Amino acid sequence: MPTIDTLSAPGHSTPPRHRRRTAPDLPRGGRLHRPLLWMVAAMGTLVLFCVGGMAFDDRMLLGESVWLKPFKFGLAFVLYGFTLAWLLSLPHKGSRVSWWMGTVFAITGFIDVGFIVVQAARGTYSHFNHETDAVNSIGQLVFASGVPGLFFANLIIVLILSWQRLVDRPTARAIHAGLGLAVVGMALGYLMGFTGKQLVRDADGNVVELVAGHTVLNNPSLDARDGVGGMPITHWSTIGGDLRIPHFLGLHAIQVLLLAVVALAWLAPRYPWLRAERTRAGLIGVLAFGYAGLLAIVFWQAMRAQSLVHPDGSTLLAFGGLVWVVGLLTFAVYWRARAAVHKTSSAARLFTAGARPRG
Repeated sequence: MPTIDTLSAPGHSTPPRHRRRTAPDLPRGGRLHRPLLWMVAAMGTLVLFCVGGMAFDDRMLLGESVWLKPFKFGLAFVLYGFTLAWLLSLPHKGSRVSWWMGTVFAITGFIDVGFIVVQAARGTYSHFNHETDAVNSIGQLVFASGVPGLFFANLIIVLILSWQRLVDRPTARAIHAGLGLAVVGMALGYLMGFTGKQLVRDADGNVVELVAGHTVLNNPSLDARDGVGGMPITHWSTIGGDLRIPHFLGLHAIQVLLLAVVALAWLAPRYPWLRAERTRAGLIGVLAFGYAGLLAIVFWQAMRAQSLVHPDGSTLLAFGGLVWVVGLLTFAVYWRARAAVHKTSSAARLFTAGARPRG
């Protein structure tokens, strides 16, 4: 299986100028997980459908199109589902169990998002909806079983893959850290169920009771708090803490870390200090640490009923401290790598000088 390990060979010389420099791909596995690919295809179709829905359907829920929520869920499942399909294609122990867990994830995700689409078409809420009509009652039962199914299927996959080195060191570190952060992000989503009731209106103007929401306030009331003062594009709350932020960051950590692996591999031929696999793995570890710290800060901020765009002194101090530590660790990795390159170069020069014939 071709990887980028050759970049880390001791004393590896600078590539010849005539050699074409291209960014290496991520390691390739075997056949991609078919059920997950089918789910990804369905979610991709849903994303396109929702784009049309937002263009031609003017119904609104909490100040946003009824089709925005299924659009966001569809896009998230496309990204995570394809990443999971690739991970499960890599040779690993326990592949039979992980294949079935991937299938459970695909089926459950399709059913759960399907209910979100049904509720969007009806102009009402999918999450936390306390209405007693038949469609909503059945849908809430689907959620009650489906969401834990997604979480535990993903958790079992993480437990199977986390103790195995599937690929080169930088990619393996990105996979392990990214999957762990994804589990944390999924788990944090459960906390939205404890933010308190609110009374909102559906697309037809009818009052609907939601048993919870994503916005955290110090003094919650039955007044609508979700969708009030939302940020542009994301619609994250500006009046209180928003638990969707740490949930989002955790779920998509693995994509960020894998993109960093590709970026470092692309830069390695140009910068000798990046050619060692150990160095790139160290930088991915630092990035994972910083990402986990950022996730912890935004979660702490949300639980204190503080908007992302209105941080207080404590939040700014924590963020500044995180940046300082990450910068220090990055410099330490860089210093160690430069020292190793200098040592290798010096040894090569001494060897060359000793091998010259004396006239």
